[in-house]
Amino acid sequence: MRKADFENILTVLAKDKPKRPSLFEFFLNGRLHKRFGASAGDDSDLIVAKAFESLGYDYVTMRGSFIFPIGEQHRASSVSLNEGSLIHDRDSFRNYPWPEPRDEDYTVFERVGAKLGEGMKIIAYGPGGVLENVTQLCGYDNLCFMLADDPQLVQDVFDAVGSRLVKHYRMLSPFKSVGAMVSNDDWGFKTQTMLSPDDMRKYVFPWHKKIVEAIHESQRPAILHSCGRLDELMDEIIDDLKYDAKHSYEDAITPVESAYGRWGRRIAILGGIDVDFLCRSSEDEIRSRCEKMLDASSRYGAYALGSGNSIPDYVPDEKYLAMISVVTNTIA
Repeated sequence: MRKADFENILTVLAKDKPKRPSLFEFFLNGRLHKRFGASAGDDSDLIVAKAFESLGYDYVTMRGSFIFPIGEQHRASSVSLNEGSLIHDRDSFRNYPWPEPRDEDYTVFERVGAKLGEGMKIIAYGPGGVLENVTQLCGYDNLCFMLADDPQLVQDVFDAVGSRLVKHYRMLSPFKSVGAMVSNDDWGFKTQTMLSPDDMRKYVFPWHKKIVEAIHESQRPAILHSCGRLDELMDEIIDDLKYDAKHSYEDAITPVESAYGRWGRRIAILGGIDVDFLCRSSEDEIRSRCEKMLDASSRYGAYALGSGNSIPDYVPDEKYLAMISVVTNTIA
């Protein structure tokens, strides 16, 4: 097991060349947690932290208890963007039980932080992002109708969600165990953003700018995790919102090699080894692609190796381990 060194991933997030190659993953899965973290005992959070450490990461991702409650939602391999919505009009907006971060439990950052392995820190994330939560609260179809029928209500919902997310990231500031923060908010489909670019700029971006400002005020780097085709918005993500790093890439949209070539000198590029590629390719093919990506980024840095999104349980362990083995020499 290689020694964790959070300064190494900080160097990547600062758009510089780290002393050694770094790994970045948003989520692993329960099977990997149990396989590589079981020695931590019965505490599920410590099991996750131990798994990240054992697998060669310099951090573990975590969040507190703060969430926006939604209605019943059927979950399988995918989830509907319309089920579980609770806000459909002005009355339901007023009656929604808006949560406040100050009332939620953030003690996980103290409890786990006190038991992290040497050199490890926590990268804290949110309960979904601005657009994700508005979409869950309103339902995607209904949100699209609301944009035409009642744009002021749309603005009010975005303001209610965005202001609380800013508070969430401010709540993380006092914890010395937190070394960076992720603003996780899926914005797009394979072919376009979920809202028009103009509506993204009007409703979504102002709150993301405030989130990044809150993270930067705490002297931590801000990472954007967002899926979908965002090419048209990347200049604003970098120059206006001022994110330090971008995570989530898909070969069918923008392969990570292309993303690094286009933006790697302006924003850190994290992960990007496509999840479908991991599932369908041989271990040798996976190792070869990863080695080429590390070689391509070796001059300037600003890159950490990982999947295009996360490691769901349908990714075979041996394929995931083949990916990280080019950095850690981990074997199945």
